[in-house]
Amino acid sequence: MNKLDLRLVHVMQYKMPLREGGSLPALALADDGFTYVVKFRGAGQREKALLAELLGGEIARLLGFKVPELVFARLDPAFGQTEGDEEIQDLLKSSQGLNLGLHFLSAAVNFDPAAVSVSAELASGIVWLDAFITNVDRSFRNTNMLMWHRELWLIDHGASFIFHHTWDNWEKHAKGPFPLIKDHVLLPGAEKLEEVDAAFKQTLSPESLWRIVNSLPEEWLEAMGEPGTVEIWKQVYLDFLLLRLKHSETFVTQAQDARKALV
Repeated sequence: MNKLDLRLVHVMQYKMPLREGGSLPALALADDGFTYVVKFRGAGQREKALLAELLGGEIARLLGFKVPELVFARLDPAFGQTEGDEEIQDLLKSSQGLNLGLHFLSAAVNFDPAAVSVSAELASGIVWLDAFITNVDRSFRNTNMLMWHRELWLIDHGASFIFHHTWDNWEKHAKGPFPLIKDHVLLPGAEKLEEVDAAFKQTLSPESLWRIVNSLPEEWLEAMGEPGTVEIWKQVYLDFLLLRLKHSETFVTQAQDARKALV
């Protein structure tokens, strides 16, 4: 079947919560011996945040950006019963089954735009990506980028694909602008948006996008509680991406205009 080959791991030990955000991700040890940042399906935006994380992260990887390995992370029913923190115990109980893990980049540091220089091509590419997937969370306040071994890594795409929180007018969202791009941390340096637009449109073929969309787990899609079927929801995600790609000049022009207002 035409899907990504994401590995499945079983979470063995809850190590510590990461309280930077409101969804309480955590560092956890898996049965393969590695540590992961686990995003839980029982958190605030539930399965939709995991769907966005998988889609956004793997599209970023397809475009050549560095993204920690994503894995499916399974929590068994007995996991977390001895956790002393009631909030965390409730989260773990409501997250039984399939969750999402990102390989933990040990000793990585948060990206500081004042301390790290980013090339115009890389800045433009990341701005384009976030406008394409409608990622609201890559601002100066919360860059969601890490420096690891002197390279820039992208994390946290769970706030992308904002259309799927209502499923209304998804076609309008696909064709429309993305006003929040004006707050993007890398926008001032994004001088080559037209160049990356042309290159990325060649890379993002319907077949490659379908391979990512088709990897969305059925149990996450079904848990959304939306009317329809798994096949219908996958098709909407794919159609959204293809339509947005077709109308990329809309969000590219908006980003260029927003950049001019800054510089």
